[in-house]
Amino acid sequence: MATTEVRPEAPATDAGYVTAPYRARWFRWFTTTDHKEIAKMYAVTAFFFLLVGGTLALLIRTQLAAPEQTLRLPGLEVTEQVYNEMFTIHATVMVFLFLTPMLAAFGNYFVPLQIGAADMAFPRVNAFSFWLVPAGGIVLFLSYFAGGPAAAGWTSYSPLAGPQFSPGNGVNLWIGALALLGMSSTLGAINFITTIFKLRAPGMTMLRMPIFCWNMLIQSVLILFSFPVVTAGLLLLWIDRNFGGAFFDPANGGNVILYQHIFWYFGHPEVYILILPLMGAISEIIPVFSRKPLFGYKAFVYATLAIGALGTAVWAHHMFTTGAIDVKFFAATSFLISVPTGVKMFNWTATMYKGKIQWSAAMLFAIGFLSMFLIGGITGIFNATGAVDSALHDTYFVVGHFHYVLVSAALFAMFAALFYWFPKMTGRMLNEKLGIWQVVVLFVGVNLTFFPQFALGLQGMPRRIATYSDGLGWGWLNMLSTFGSYLVSVAILLFIINFFWARKRGAIAGDNPWDAYTLEWATTSPPPYYNFDALPPIRTERPVFDANHPEIAASDEDYDHRVSSSTP
Repeated sequence: MATTEVRPEAPATDAGYVTAPYRARWFRWFTTTDHKEIAKMYAVTAFFFLLVGGTLALLIRTQLAAPEQTLRLPGLEVTEQVYNEMFTIHATVMVFLFLTPMLAAFGNYFVPLQIGAADMAFPRVNAFSFWLVPAGGIVLFLSYFAGGPAAAGWTSYSPLAGPQFSPGNGVNLWIGALALLGMSSTLGAINFITTIFKLRAPGMTMLRMPIFCWNMLIQSVLILFSFPVVTAGLLLLWIDRNFGGAFFDPANGGNVILYQHIFWYFGHPEVYILILPLMGAISEIIPVFSRKPLFGYKAFVYATLAIGALGTAVWAHHMFTTGAIDVKFFAATSFLISVPTGVKMFNWTATMYKGKIQWSAAMLFAIGFLSMFLIGGITGIFNATGAVDSALHDTYFVVGHFHYVLVSAALFAMFAALFYWFPKMTGRMLNEKLGIWQVVVLFVGVNLTFFPQFALGLQGMPRRIATYSDGLGWGWLNMLSTFGSYLVSVAILLFIINFFWARKRGAIAGDNPWDAYTLEWATTSPPPYYNFDALPPIRTERPVFDANHPEIAASDEDYDHRVSSSTP
């Protein structure tokens, strides 16, 4: 097998990959620029905030489990103000401190490996981007010691978030935290774009690049379009709050609709910013465990590009009830974006069709993602219709839709990726039986949690209420939803147990335990600091499979040649 020699002549001690024995491990965490170590720190930080945000979610669901109750725990009484603070911080943590850093973890670890690079293009900027994340988290939670956290929702609409209705430092610190986290994402996006365009291995054209890298690329472009916009809007809100500005205060000539436009120009692309990398991970997992090439590779690429383009054109469907937008235009674009998403769903299904499916935990999580994302997408189509949205807006139907996409689907895809890539990152295998139990518990839990919320929304239950009257008939559905949320926490606990078990007793993985396709499986598990000793020749989008199965690769290449030459 012909290979490309890539191992660098590196000193024993490097600024990014410290090996000197006198340097303690904790010190290396603060000084490393190795993309793999930074990715692990992203993942640990994100998982910590998942536990924080999840705990807040359990408190919220416990408060709503029964009508007309006030949850009381030692040192905590869930008044309306405390409830508003909890759901504001919960949403902020889950979007900005859990999902976004977790995706950065996957991207940091595997984008350089999948394109055959030794590191990210700007290693020190990469490290700086990470350290902005815990800094943002610290700033956010400092508000608990500065008069109370923000309580205006994760959207912080003005004038609710203005000085009249949200006095104190809570919203100010919330703005500061999001500014730091937005800077982290923006710098990371620049780094990913530069890495993908400039550091690909010889032979890896753009149309031979793994789909995960394509999704990370489009995610990064969306970040550059959206995060600076919302940061500017938050700066204007800061000026309104602290320096007597009037950008969003109608009493002083401001315009509250302007804030909504600014926020949702970020807010809806943010959905695709969070889901595209997970789609990319699923696109790597399903072909491997179906023992087939990915069906319609180019269609995936074009669909991802279309989602990126349309994702910036649908923001105002969150504003149908304002009466300040062209409902028909934004309804049309919202329907249109379902087409490339549908292409992806079709191609994932076609990849599995007549495949030799291996029912591993990673594959089961991937299939769970497809089902959860399908429910979330279909319910989104309802909200894309202006007349229907007018009835469902700000009800629990929207809460259910949003959480099916960014909790149910996202959790299934995240755990699929963790089970798939854990052997490469650690050199050991997670316990498959425990993983399958986790799939079952998580599937039951998320559906019990969020499906009743569609019914609650159709019955008129508004979002962001701390309690409700007994005679409305919402009690049993809320109790069911609360029970489901505790099952979700059990599923996450099963993964934590599995993780620590695997670190000590998991089977040794080997370099490529799944017989997978892309370049990260061409090196050791875990990879050395320089990533590769040598690379296989890159002639298709699955170079490792081609190198390990040359007879199949030759027949596939001959088939592709005959098909292309016979096409008029």
